[in-house]
Amino acid sequence: MDKAKQQIVETVDAAREDLLALSKNIHDNPELGFQEFKAMGFISNTLEKHGFTVQRGYGGLETSFRADLCGSGEGPTVAFLAEYDALNGIGHGCGHNLIATCSVGAFLGLAPLMKELPGRISIIGTPAEEGGAGKVKLLANGAFDDVDFALMMHPSGGGSNLVGRGGRAACTVRVDFTGKGAHSSAPQNGINALSAVISVFNQIDMMRPTFDPQDNINGIVTNGGAAANIIPASAGCAFCLRADTMKRIEVLIDLIKTCVANAEKLTGAKGLVAWDDISAERYPSRPMCQAFKDNMHELGIEMTWPDPKKQYGSSDIGNVSIKIPAIHDYLSITDDKTIQAHTVEYTAASGTPEANEVCLKGAKGLAMTGYDILSNPEFQKEIKEYHDKQIPDFYKH
Repeated sequence: MDKAKQQIVETVDAAREDLLALSKNIHDNPELGFQEFKAMGFISNTLEKHGFTVQRGYGGLETSFRADLCGSGEGPTVAFLAEYDALNGIGHGCGHNLIATCSVGAFLGLAPLMKELPGRISIIGTPAEEGGAGKVKLLANGAFDDVDFALMMHPSGGGSNLVGRGGRAACTVRVDFTGKGAHSSAPQNGINALSAVISVFNQIDMMRPTFDPQDNINGIVTNGGAAANIIPASAGCAFCLRADTMKRIEVLIDLIKTCVANAEKLTGAKGLVAWDDISAERYPSRPMCQAFKDNMHELGIEMTWPDPKKQYGSSDIGNVSIKIPAIHDYLSITDDKTIQAHTVEYTAASGTPEANEVCLKGAKGLAMTGYDILSNPEFQKEIKEYHDKQIPDFYKH
């Protein structure tokens, strides 16, 4: 390990107690998307303790933040991205306390070297990854317009340390039907909104054999009526859509609209369809991923490339990866393959000493990768050329 990277390791180790306290504070105070005021405060206070100025409420989002450190001259901006929202009823079952801490550690670890490096490093807080598409909103508000490279780490499990893993596009669609209430003894006097909801589910199930292999529509009933002896005047459902691309998501949204229109004709209920911002499919920067993989090898963690045939989840980092070169690589916090993300068991795992040790190593690896980028103009050129070739033309126009 060269001298500069050894200094990064020592700097992160020196901040160890502050970083462990930050991880614990976020883990013990789970907050849902766009409500992460405590987490933003914990992170901002840690950065301010180390001498940095934090802009709170960055990019038009109350629970976003940003801090910057300029280097020795003009150059690109490397941003470390932090997530810190929790899951409803589960807490930090996706380990976002570790993501935030890892990025803070990476920012702190690279900071002392900036006096010798051209460019700038930033840490940007990206709220509401779990269903709120915070990064999509930040992109729309120009929060990444001056960023050239984006780096973050995500915890995984089962001993799986993956580099260069992709992700599908995703979106949440909500459908609400309005009918007419009636006594259940005379259902002909009402319009059953729940029947319309059930019709939508049945139509989707009938069409599943025609879906593309990467298509997925999973739904729940959000409102099924108030009592069994009342014909529901209102009912609702919500669907999580996943597909290869954002363009395919738009096709699936149209499919649901058609199902709703059919249900209206069958039942007489009126439907309203709404959807959230679409989280795009992911385009990992292979040169940056390889650098992170090499750096984690130096730190004693071996990473592997993913199975290209496997179906993976989604994240709003995909939208960032279309705009600028980005990595979102995975470090396992537990070898137990029975512990799955988005469960209370994973919430417990994300608060363990083992998880925090992985988090600190991830911070070092991200900082080392940031150093690789800022210190090597040829590497910057390689990354940008790869990105230009990787992104489909329909996103460039």
